[in-house]
Amino acid sequence: MKELLDTIFPTLSDELIIVISLIIGLLITASLILFFVKKIFPKTNISELSARTRSWWIMAGMFIGAVFISYNISYFFLAFLSFIAFRELYSVLGFREADRGALFWGILAIPIQYYLAYLAWYGAFIIFIPVVMFLVLPLRLVLKEDTHGITKSMALLQWILMLSVFGISHLAYLLSLPELPGFNAGGRGLLLFLVFLTEINDIMQFIWGKLLGRHKILPKVSPNKTWEGFLGGVISTTVIGYFLGFLTPLSAPNVLLVSALIAIAGFSGDVVISAIKRDKGIKDMGNSIPGHGGVFDRIDSLSYTAPVFFHLVYYIAY
Repeated sequence: MKELLDTIFPTLSDELIIVISLIIGLLITASLILFFVKKIFPKTNISELSARTRSWWIMAGMFIGAVFISYNISYFFLAFLSFIAFRELYSVLGFREADRGALFWGILAIPIQYYLAYLAWYGAFIIFIPVVMFLVLPLRLVLKEDTHGITKSMALLQWILMLSVFGISHLAYLLSLPELPGFNAGGRGLLLFLVFLTEINDIMQFIWGKLLGRHKILPKVSPNKTWEGFLGGVISTTVIGYFLGFLTPLSAPNVLLVSALIAIAGFSGDVVISAIKRDKGIKDMGNSIPGHGGVFDRIDSLSYTAPVFFHLVYYIAY
């Protein structure tokens, strides 16, 4: 596996090759286990876990392909993910006809935000959506002179920008962080660490919840979430993060802290979006990925984990 990856991606460091090999190996192992479980125990319901594993293959392939082939392609790829997520959110949240102009301005904010990430212009990146767009978008709504329901539109538009664009754009900024002496994995390593831990946390919380789950944590929001699944996921993700610490410039205690916070943030993002779906009476945010829902259904946790991880690493190491 390592020799093959060396041939395909000759510029990758040994650390990144090891982790990519590990991810592919885990996915192959998980797929084989599910295949044999289904063959040996045909009545066992593993459809949800199978769907999650297939989604993991899709996400892993997209991220590895886009990030490691070309840095420039990575920014376009992540910006496109934000665009699809933004579109999925506004399509289910019930905007008014009068909001179309402001929605277009929201879409225009996507390339600007990602260009700021590409430039590594931290000051502008960090205030563009939370401050500039926060002030500009309500004015654009007011110019239509339709005040019926305008307060809801103001709040919703800014909220979906924060989730689908501001939160996810921190993934792109990881690639723009300056090199540190002795840290070979670089921005690619940080991005891989974050995406892998976020996804593995989702899987581990599901597995522990199925194995040991007894006590519901938010039964009216996400009935399948349990304290056992949550705590098992946090502990498992923290341990896995510790062993992948070489992908970050952090010390061992900081890696443990950051890994635990990624797990907690991932859970938070998941249940927040679950609450929105329950409010709207929908199962998925869209159907962009046939059989697996929308793009935002696959990256909702990243909208929470990305800013948490980025700012912790930025504060501690840079």
